[in-house]
Amino acid sequence: MLDRLRDIVGDKGLIADPGEMAPWLTDWRERRQGRALCVVAPASTAEAAAVMRLCAEQGQPVFPVGGNTGLCFGAVPESGRAEKPGIVLSLRRMNKIRAIDRAGNIATVDAGVVLGDLHTAAANAGRQFPLHLGSEGSAQIGGLISTNAGGTGVVRYGPMRDLVAGLEVVLADGRVLDDLAALRKDNTGYMLRHLFIGAEGTLGIITGAALRLHPQTPNTAHAWVSVADAAAAVALLAAMQDRAGSAIQAFELVSASQFELVVRHVERIRIPFDAIPVWSVLIELSSEDGSTDLGAVLEEVLGDCLEKGTVVDAVVAASQQQADEFWHVRHSVSEANKKEGIGVVHDVAVRTSDVAGFIAAADVVAAARYPQAVTQVVCHLGDGNVHYILMFQRAFWASLPDTEAFALEVEQAVHDVAARFRGTFSAEHGVGRKLTEELERLADPLRYELMGKVKALFDPHELMNPGVLLPAKAG
Repeated sequence: MLDRLRDIVGDKGLIADPGEMAPWLTDWRERRQGRALCVVAPASTAEAAAVMRLCAEQGQPVFPVGGNTGLCFGAVPESGRAEKPGIVLSLRRMNKIRAIDRAGNIATVDAGVVLGDLHTAAANAGRQFPLHLGSEGSAQIGGLISTNAGGTGVVRYGPMRDLVAGLEVVLADGRVLDDLAALRKDNTGYMLRHLFIGAEGTLGIITGAALRLHPQTPNTAHAWVSVADAAAAVALLAAMQDRAGSAIQAFELVSASQFELVVRHVERIRIPFDAIPVWSVLIELSSEDGSTDLGAVLEEVLGDCLEKGTVVDAVVAASQQQADEFWHVRHSVSEANKKEGIGVVHDVAVRTSDVAGFIAAADVVAAARYPQAVTQVVCHLGDGNVHYILMFQRAFWASLPDTEAFALEVEQAVHDVAARFRGTFSAEHGVGRKLTEELERLADPLRYELMGKVKALFDPHELMNPGVLLPAKAG
């Protein structure tokens, strides 16, 4: 098998040494480790297709990995088959920007392109790709599509699903589905590409994508606002929507307990208040129109909310440097949490109007059942996505007889609160291996049944990322 793979991808595309493979087998937070025969990195779609044909012939599972920045163990290789451990398939060598169409606002790229590199290429063409998140220096386009990533700009531009105009996918049998025309209008039946967005590599390997670009928004304004509680933040969002709805680029709600960890663990952190607010709202407005004074819009809305008592205090960034300092604090959350302890991170989404109610109800459950934990909240308030985090110290975590069972118990407790509000337990992180039981427990039974039938149609031999989304079949 190794010799035949090497014939396809060459020495540069194959890693079989156990020491060199180790980073590819472990999740980003180093909580789970898998096993694989090797790591294979094709340099083209043709090579990827040949690898898939060989794996189908030999019955070897395939575990796709992007930048390995996921939080649900979706890229950890676990076949459950001693004689067929499978291969890790990395598209890191497929990292070309194939074309940028300014008039059509489309970037066609390899799936291994790093998000930050796409940002640079789009900017050089006078456009922007508006997906932004903390891992953009390592996250790859294929992985972002496979998990339907979100980020801070969803309130304006939507998640990855709304930014994908076409896909190139290698199927489980090695055939290539070419859907890169990227037409704005196309009513020719089922839009199959949407099946692969959010499928976490369980239906095929995304090797290329046509992505929607947007005009640059050089006119920006940023504010860091102190509010008393989540309900006040929701009221502030409504007021901002009334005055500048189409210009809202980001609207983030963060608890003091979360920013305290950032201050503790991350360098070059500046808080624009004497003390960290009990609740912080970070706002970005942006526009293609340079004639609109967005700073004045922010000041107008915030001033009115200060008079009404909705806002406790606010700082409007006086320069781009200060704005960058605001967002550096926000984007340092994951780094700080990794250093602090073991966080059970929930990726809940409810209607924005229910965010305050959800947080209050989750706080009651957390205080009663898990007094050992410190709760933190990082919320994309504009789209209702609440990362409700219970942070446990490492010593407590090490004392648990079964950490995975305990984590699932915590997750179920918070997910049940979200279900009360007709919310979802996975908004942007995916399901991976971590939450397969929760998907089966909480999904509509008919929807779950149909998902299984789609999986069987595209991957009848259970070779594509087995055990992710849906439980792997025995044997």
